[in-house]
Amino acid sequence: MDSSAINANVSVDDFDSILLYSPDQSAWTTPDPSSSDFNAATSQWWMGTYHATETINASISFNFTGPAIYIYGASGPSYGSYEVTIDSNTTTLSAYSSNNASEPYLLYGSSALEYANHTLTIKNVGAKGSDGGGNEFLFDFLRMTVQLGPKGATITNKTLEETDPSITYTGVWGNNTSPAFSRGGSTYTNENLASFSLNFQGSAIYVFGDKKNDHREYNVYLDNGTAQTFDGTSGCGGAFGQTCEQQQPCLKFFA
Repeated sequence: MDSSAINANVSVDDFDSILLYSPDQSAWTTPDPSSSDFNAATSQWWMGTYHATETINASISFNFTGPAIYIYGASGPSYGSYEVTIDSNTTTLSAYSSNNASEPYLLYGSSALEYANHTLTIKNVGAKGSDGGGNEFLFDFLRMTVQLGPKGATITNKTLEETDPSITYTGVWGNNTSPAFSRGGSTYTNENLASFSLNFQGSAIYVFGDKKNDHREYNVYLDNGTAQTFDGTSGCGGAFGQTCEQQQPCLKFFA
């Protein structure tokens, strides 16, 4: 990692849509952030949520560009082994411990990656070898390091709300209000192929929104590149419980 560059850490929560869960969300269980008894402030998990599975070969995939990545989850007596693959390099690790960790456990970390595009896959392989635990695997969040500019560069952040005139909408869009949304509002659509676009200059872009079980897939096009497809479905309650919504900002796209 070039420590002289302008580096920034970006955290990706288990609910963020830039993660892909396999075989699908029904193999994973999560808390329901829209439940009346949900309280992220009293949870040991980041943002109060996690994705857990006992399905062998269930996996999480993520594409990123950067020199470092750290993955956090759970460790304890019910957890077994898992594989972390970055590009074509696979490492097998165990989350088994005789006691449950009281805070997010570092499942994997590397700060020696080439600054390039990488594909990450985390796969549950269950109890094996010397594991004294079971087949459970729990993922909380990951943190990656990105380089925003060379040494000496000046970096500033600019936030655009959904009402900013520089954003162009096509199709029919409505509005929601909630104190959980940035500045109290958001925009949404039920129309197939509705879109919004933005012209900008910068070294990084974040797009945030909510995540709910009646949301579906969407495509993102950057600089006329090929479509990148993401899933906005939350998947709470295992096989797609219908009330689950995470209104706290979820990362819908990052580049």
